[in-house]
Amino acid sequence: MDLAIIDQTETGVTPYHCDLVRCVLDYAGEYLKLPNNTEMSVTFMNNDEIHRYNKEYRGVDKPTDVISFAIEEDGDDLPVLPDELMDNELAKNIGDILVSVDIISSQAEYLGHSYERELGFLVVHGFLHLNGYDHMLGDAEEKEMFDLQREILDNYGLKR
Repeated sequence: MDLAIIDQTETGVTPYHCDLVRCVLDYAGEYLKLPNNTEMSVTFMNNDEIHRYNKEYRGVDKPTDVISFAIEEDGDDLPVLPDELMDNELAKNIGDILVSVDIISSQAEYLGHSYERELGFLVVHGFLHLNGYDHMLGDAEEKEMFDLQREILDNYGLKR
């Protein structure tokens, strides 16, 4: 997976946590059988910044833990390419995930598990939203998404 990690935090995200995000999302991409050239980004920020996004794009006037912005692509808008380029598979950008590092810490403490487990949970949660899963559509969809999320995290080794 082609993953861009952007750190907009005040104190900086550790290289260890950036590597963890890369590994967890690579694992999740393999779990969903996504093409290797799938593209996406994860941006780390503090509460004040994610609060602005949450208010502007979701109409919710408070910080949140994770926001996903899926890129909707339909096959009708593909550019005309020379034959030699058509042989190469085009990369698909699935979108962007924004994560509040402040909320990772507070939720991990509240839930009694590690920062790493909460970080993994939030990026996988956002990743599943980018891939069409949505827990807000009803009980069956919520169960499907949360079961898959738990499977990915447990199999990766980030159990509660």
